[in-house]
Amino acid sequence: MEKEKVGGSSKLNIAIIHPDLGIGGAERLIVDAAVELASRGHNVHIFTSHHDKTRCFEETLSGTFPVTVYGAFLPRHIFYRFHAVCAYLRCLFVALCVLLMWPSFDVVLVDQVSIIIPLIKTKKSTKVVFYCHFPDLLLAQHTTALRRIYRKPIDMLEEATTGMADLILVNSRFTASTFANTFKHLNARGIQPAVLYPAVNVEQFDKSTSYRNFLSINRFERKKNIQLAISALAILQSLNDVSEGHDLSGASLTVAGGFDKRLRENVEYLEELKSLAEKEGVSDRVKFITSCSTAERNALLSECLCVLYTPKDEHFGIVPLEAMAAEKPVIACNSGGPVETIKDGVTGFLCEPTPHDFSRAMTTFIRDHQAAEQMGKEARQHVSESFSTKVFGQRLNQFLIDVVRKKSE
Repeated sequence: MEKEKVGGSSKLNIAIIHPDLGIGGAERLIVDAAVELASRGHNVHIFTSHHDKTRCFEETLSGTFPVTVYGAFLPRHIFYRFHAVCAYLRCLFVALCVLLMWPSFDVVLVDQVSIIIPLIKTKKSTKVVFYCHFPDLLLAQHTTALRRIYRKPIDMLEEATTGMADLILVNSRFTASTFANTFKHLNARGIQPAVLYPAVNVEQFDKSTSYRNFLSINRFERKKNIQLAISALAILQSLNDVSEGHDLSGASLTVAGGFDKRLRENVEYLEELKSLAEKEGVSDRVKFITSCSTAERNALLSECLCVLYTPKDEHFGIVPLEAMAAEKPVIACNSGGPVETIKDGVTGFLCEPTPHDFSRAMTTFIRDHQAAEQMGKEARQHVSESFSTKVFGQRLNQFLIDVVRKKSE
C-alpha cells in the first residue's frame, strides 16, 4: 500500500522512544526531532518512562505531538546502585508496551538505550534508527573488579544491539571517531554512523544585551566540571586592573542548569559547588539557579557577557549553540564537540581546561565589551547557517525517508 504523500515525500508514522523526558541536551534533541518531523506532516509519537509536566520542555505540552508514559512505577535505582540495569528494564518495558498496544510504526527512533532495538525489530515492517549521543560504556565507571564484572555483559549487549539498527546516527565527528574506536567489531564489519548535529532554534532568542556577569549552563553533574568556572572567577577576583580602567574583581558568575532532586549526584554536586565558592572566597559573586524554564534560560543568555562551557571531552554540547544563537561568545574546553561548533577567536575561545586559561579568556571580554559583541554577532550568523533546527530537521527527515524507502525496495 502506497503511503500518503506530504510535500512530495512520504508521510510516516514515527515513534520516538526516550528513557526520561526531562531537561537536558539529549532531551532537547529528541524534542527538536519531534517538532521538526511533525512540522513536515509526519505522525510523531514520543514514548518514555518518565515525563514530569512541571520539569520538561514546553513543546512536550503543546499538543504538537503526543507523549505517552509507561513504567513510571519502575525504580531508577536499587539503593543508589544498578542504575544501568534499572534504565534498561524501564526502556524494555516501554518498548514492550509500544509493541503490544500500538499498530506498527514505519520507523522507530531510539536513543541512549540500544538494548530495545532487537525487541522492536521483531516487527519486520518497522525500521529502527538509533541516535548514539556517546557510547554508554565510556560513561560508566569500571573502577573496581565488581563494577567491571557488572558492566561486562551490559557493555557487550550495547555493542551487539547497537549494530542491529537499520541506521546509526551520532552527534559529532568526535563521537563518530569514538564510536569506531570503541565498537571495534562493528567497525570491522563496516558499520559506520552518519553525523547529524543537534540544533538550536535561533529565532527564540531576543536581541542581546551585555552585562558584566558570566554564565554557566549545565546539568549539576560532576562530569560537567562546573568547578572550573568557579575557580576561574576566583582568579579574576584576585586581579585589579584599575590602572587601565578595568576592575576585574567586579565580575560575577551565574550557574544555572538542570537539577533533579531525585538524583543524589545532583544534590551532592550542588553542595560541593557551593562549598567551593565559599572556599575560593567568591560565594557573594556566584548565584545558583536550578532547573530554570526556557524563558528564564533565554533571559539569562540575553543578559550575560559570555558563556563558560566547562565539560572536557564533551561529545557535543548543545549549550554553546544556544549561547551563540543568543549572540554570546563562548569560552569552552579545546576538546570534543565544541571544537566542531566554536570558531576559535571568531565566535569564542577554545582553552585548556584550567582556571588560568579560562580566566585569561574571560579577562579579554571584560576589557573589551565590543569584542564580545562582535564575536556574538559572528556567532549567531554561524549557528544560523550551520546548526539551525531547520537544517537539522531537513537532514533528519531525509535520513528517515531514505531508511524507510530501503524497506520498500
